[in-house]
Amino acid sequence: MKILYFISEDWYFCSHRLGLAVEAKRAGYEVVLVTQVDLHERQIVDAGVRLINFPFSRRSLSILELIFIVCRLISIYKNERPDIVHHVAVKPSLCGTLAARICGIGKVVNAFAGLGWIFSSSNWIARILKFLAIFAIRLLLSRSQIIVQNQDDKYYVERLGCRSVNLIRGSGIDLDVFPDTPEPTGQVVVILIARMLFDKGVCEYVNAAQILKNRGRSVRFLLVGAPDNQNPASISLYKLNDWNESGVVEWLGHRDDIPKLLAESHIVCLPSYREGLPKSLLEGLATGRPIVTTDVPGCRETVREGVNGFLVPPKDAVALADALEKLVLDAALRKSMGHESRLIAVSEFSSERIVAETLAVYTSLIGTHVA
Repeated sequence: MKILYFISEDWYFCSHRLGLAVEAKRAGYEVVLVTQVDLHERQIVDAGVRLINFPFSRRSLSILELIFIVCRLISIYKNERPDIVHHVAVKPSLCGTLAARICGIGKVVNAFAGLGWIFSSSNWIARILKFLAIFAIRLLLSRSQIIVQNQDDKYYVERLGCRSVNLIRGSGIDLDVFPDTPEPTGQVVVILIARMLFDKGVCEYVNAAQILKNRGRSVRFLLVGAPDNQNPASISLYKLNDWNESGVVEWLGHRDDIPKLLAESHIVCLPSYREGLPKSLLEGLATGRPIVTTDVPGCRETVREGVNGFLVPPKDAVALADALEKLVLDAALRKSMGHESRLIAVSEFSSERIVAETLAVYTSLIGTHVA
């Protein structure tokens, strides 16, 4: 049996789906990946995944480009004849499902890693795109197997008329790569790990850092991640460098040593406006860190209020600063909450559990185990 993944970019596949693809191979599937190849070709090929390069722009709104994407996918699907196609994110799901229908492929999985910028932004362009996306989801995706990462998105997609909606909470976390570590000594360090987007609450994080510094709190605030020029909410390099030079936060850019950075931090923060289920918070849970995040879809899934962290309203820098300050001033509270975070990671978000739940979706389509 052959499974074909269509994902916009290779870095996202490696970060969020490579473990799933490896386990699918072990279960007996032939695995093919259609994606835009950039820096991760060797890693993907070494994992035994056959790779098809597919240039793709997440930002483009061109109708002609969408037609070109669908036409090229039709050609690939006809050549590959996969038994299952698995699309990730809204745009690949819509284009991929249309191509699959034209090719007569009935076993389709569409995974939403959150509903994206168009569902969280109040921008007028986003509102128009949201209307069009809702229409397209109802028209194209209602008969596919859909995977969402949080309960809010499950309710939302079901209300759009989709019948087979599976709640699989995130992409999982490797508990060996992110071991439980005691917090370091010295100055308290707060860390935000994400793409540098306004929708991740980066401005509120910077403002909260300034508030705590004005209150005389000695805290380091780290920003880890790069801008995303394919996303309309991307923060400019000028602004990031300006924040870094101000001394309020330290912008470290893209880093490959996330386990080390988490081990050297005390508190994990992500004041996002909406998520699927953010991997950086799962990594924080696994490392045994208290979480401060927003009470929005996706983020709230990672926090038991007052047990392993705090939830604050979105776009509220003062509330964010107040919640962070409680943890900055109380080492015992950080320790107890960090312990609870690790327990949550082990019991709910291990990569083994998430992969098994996803493979079960494939099995429900095939009707029997492959191997």
